[in-house]
Amino acid sequence: MYNVPASSIHSRGRRTQSMHELSITQSVLDIALRHAEQAGARRVTRLNLVIGELSSVVDDSVQFYWDIVSRDTIAAGSELHFERVPGTLRCLLCGHTFPLNGRDYACPACGREQVVPAEGDDFRLESIEVE
Repeated sequence: MYNVPASSIHSRGRRTQSMHELSITQSVLDIALRHAEQAGARRVTRLNLVIGELSSVVDDSVQFYWDIVSRDTIAAGSELHFERVPGTLRCLLCGHTFPLNGRDYACPACGREQVVPAEGDDFRLESIEVE
């Protein structure tokens, strides 16, 4: 078994809808197949995906589309492992960085709500496992 890094897909801040997740899932498959071919693999067994809390990518939608787009490929039947990373925000006024707390976007340092994502707005294929 090989662990093939496949961080080529990276989508920061992408707000997706279900149909858009089809194209994301297709991109993940294309990257996984390319890396598997380069490794001389017979089969892709697992894909490790990182999904930020602020990315709006829905695990179930990716899994649903995966089962469709990977059919009849060496990735058919492979396991998708989703790692969720928490979202953090940065206040534009005072620069304070703080964890997302539900839907409360107020900066705990100054009380203002002028914030931008600092982390957790990405989606990426971290690695694949192949045989």
